[in-house]
Amino acid sequence: MKTVKAEIIAIGDELLYGQIIDTNSHWISQELDLIGVRVVRRTTVGDNREDILEAFSKAENRADIVLITGGLGPTQDDLTKPLMAEYFNCPIVEFPEAVEAVTSFFKRRGREITPLNILQGHLPSCCTYVPNEVGTAPGMWFEQNNTYWMSMPGVPHEMKKLMKDFVIPKLFELFDLPVIVHQVIKTVGIGESWLSDLIRDWENALPDHIRLAYLPSLGHVKLRLTAFGEDKATLEKEIQEQIDLVFPQIEEYIYGYNEETLESAIGKLLKKSNKTLALAESCSGGYVSHLITSVAGSSAYFQGAIIPYHNQFKHEILGVKNETLEEFGAVSKQTVKEMSSGVRKLFNADFGLASSGIAGPDGGTESKPVGTVWIACAGNDFVETKKLQLTQDRMLNIQLTAVAVLNLLRICFSKK
Repeated sequence: MKTVKAEIIAIGDELLYGQIIDTNSHWISQELDLIGVRVVRRTTVGDNREDILEAFSKAENRADIVLITGGLGPTQDDLTKPLMAEYFNCPIVEFPEAVEAVTSFFKRRGREITPLNILQGHLPSCCTYVPNEVGTAPGMWFEQNNTYWMSMPGVPHEMKKLMKDFVIPKLFELFDLPVIVHQVIKTVGIGESWLSDLIRDWENALPDHIRLAYLPSLGHVKLRLTAFGEDKATLEKEIQEQIDLVFPQIEEYIYGYNEETLESAIGKLLKKSNKTLALAESCSGGYVSHLITSVAGSSAYFQGAIIPYHNQFKHEILGVKNETLEEFGAVSKQTVKEMSSGVRKLFNADFGLASSGIAGPDGGTESKPVGTVWIACAGNDFVETKKLQLTQDRMLNIQLTAVAVLNLLRICFSKK
């Protein structure tokens, strides 16, 4: 079976200058890997005619499929469309269906369309027009010298929809891709090296056609199992058997599988048990609330939250005793216990979660350095607390606190 090779070209000065991080190429690489397409190169090019044309020429010589993002806006610095017309030696002409799509897009949003916007419906005559249902810049598909090309907007959600709806199905249509099955086990509350130690014997006993990858992120470690073979049903069965074997060893750390997030897993637990949640976020500043409410249907279990940054409101709104604050301070086990119980009572919730800490970069002391955080989970007849010693980075501390708070609730569920 021939290996299908892909090259990704990201276009835009903003990428080279570091004004925008190129998350598109990373995401595309992951999606292609899932279907057995090998990415041989990722190239970033500025808004320069010669550099872009050179990138096109080199990509055509080493890849079966070239995926291009960016440079499709309506302004003069967006060079992708005219340079693709130049590279494929065909004029830019009006595509009536593309013009209609752009016009309808603006009308649906009650916005006035300009002549410049209309030009987004003018494309190289040799391309196949690919509708962009969530934006104004169409996708463009080209075929030349046994190489296939797809040009997509740089806006991530627009690019992802075109990849999922058009590009990936097209690749399955064009190429004899291998049968590959992936399953991801999501874990939280354990580091990569500790997790590896726990499952070493199981990992070493995996069949040759099943591979394991550790994918760590903030507070989480994903275990991705990838099976290669000829029959999808057989591979799915074999992967599930391996998951069943490792599950008892790491059950306490597993919160979900594949696309499931920690916040959606928490939502399922709350919904299934008909329980409700309230938050007091002094350290995490509303970030946990953001995660909880990012899950559709969260209104069924999320009562509300407050961000009591100042001690006055910890006392007046949540009922934290002044003597507790004076004796132990805002960042203490005693304070978060009273905060979690207070917010639970305030919102008439089954569970109350609280955080209080020193996010940084200033405000630390010798006894409570930057990164010191206390979290708590209160239920009907219990309050569980945990102390975190995090980093010097403020945003990182907020994100890690959010993961730890949600995981504490998950652990409390398993105990009660």
